[in-house]
Amino acid sequence: VLDREFAATEPNTKWVTDITSIPTTQGWLYLAVILDLYSRAVVGWSMSACCNEELAAQALQMAIGRRRPQAGLLHHSDRGCQYTSHAYRHRLEQAGITVSMSRKGNCWDNAVMESFFGSLKEECVGNTIFASHEEARSAIFTYLEVYYNRLRRHSTLGYVSPLIYEKRGRKRDVE
Repeated sequence: VLDREFAATEPNTKWVTDITSIPTTQGWLYLAVILDLYSRAVVGWSMSACCNEELAAQALQMAIGRRRPQAGLLHHSDRGCQYTSHAYRHRLEQAGITVSMSRKGNCWDNAVMESFFGSLKEECVGNTIFASHEEARSAIFTYLEVYYNRLRRHSTLGYVSPLIYEKRGRKRDVE
């Protein structure tokens, strides 16, 4: 449904999501993230030692709680079992959210999320193998909530952060 239309003219109309893994000496730490295509802001995220539907559902719950989207929001993901599960699809349906999924084996259909995870791994993780899940959680929390949304500049947004871009958009709405 998204059809690689990665631009949005207002917040909470198009979200993209995916899961990645972060290496630690305690094993993989999985990170699910939801981005708003309007501002590229991280609107929901979750971390767990398990890569399951609950990981994705917690990120969705955070995003819905933070943003309170209107019915009709487009939610785009890959075809991973976390996103195709009955429970996850039911949560989307309950919130009035429209489902969009990448074509089978086509990572370009979710290119914004792939790019986001590339940035996270370059700017936050690097070659680090964190000593523990807790150490990784702390670093990723700081990256997402302190750096990425508030400070990191995006060429797509005219070289401002997601937070600044959204503030400017709200000012235009008031005027």
